[in-house]
Amino acid sequence: MGILDSIVEWIATQIMNLLDLVTGSVLGALGCDMSTFLRYFPAAETLYEVFAAIAVGFILLNLVWQLFKNFGLGVGLSAEDPTKLAIKSILFIFLALFADQIMVLILGIAGTPYGWVVDTALPPIEFSNFGSVLTVIVGCLASGSVSLIVLILVIIIAWNYIKLLFEAAERYILVGVLIYTAPIAFATGASESTSNVFSAWCRMLGGQLFLLIMNAWCLRLFTSMVGNFLANPLSI
Repeated sequence: MGILDSIVEWIATQIMNLLDLVTGSVLGALGCDMSTFLRYFPAAETLYEVFAAIAVGFILLNLVWQLFKNFGLGVGLSAEDPTKLAIKSILFIFLALFADQIMVLILGIAGTPYGWVVDTALPPIEFSNFGSVLTVIVGCLASGSVSLIVLILVIIIAWNYIKLLFEAAERYILVGVLIYTAPIAFATGASESTSNVFSAWCRMLGGQLFLLIMNAWCLRLFTSMVGNFLANPLSI
């Protein structure tokens, strides 16, 4: 069993070293700004201009169509009030044209609590030390192949932590998509028939930003737990 134990211990060590690498690369890249998003998806900035032009065109087309329907009221067509329609169209054209600056302001507001969570000072940890500490604990509590038990526990912990990391990365990408398609979302608010789309987009953006902050909180909670365990492994 000595060779098997050595192989199992080596695999556990490599898994935890990989976890160290993933932690540094993912947590260091995420945040409430879109610099990392643009680094990996540079076309988003160019396509944003296209979406802004489409949004303005959609609002103007809706304005013309609604005004045309107002002239056709005598034949049974219903339309929005021209005064309210003009005010809404001007407002949402402004929002579509300046969506990038509005989104920067929103991200700045959301980035404040995100920064509080991420920048909170925690004891430095190295996941590579986790396996050796766990081996000592399991050795005191169990008999048989200790290394195999440790490997199973390490895989379970590493898998759940990686899932948290990639969930945070997925959330960040979703926020980026919502940010760079914002002009189209603003355009839907100019018409009563599509206003529910705009309200749904607003709820989605707020929800994704909130969940992004919660993901960062969960990751910090997890790392603080591991750090406390490494500092006091016999506290359990």
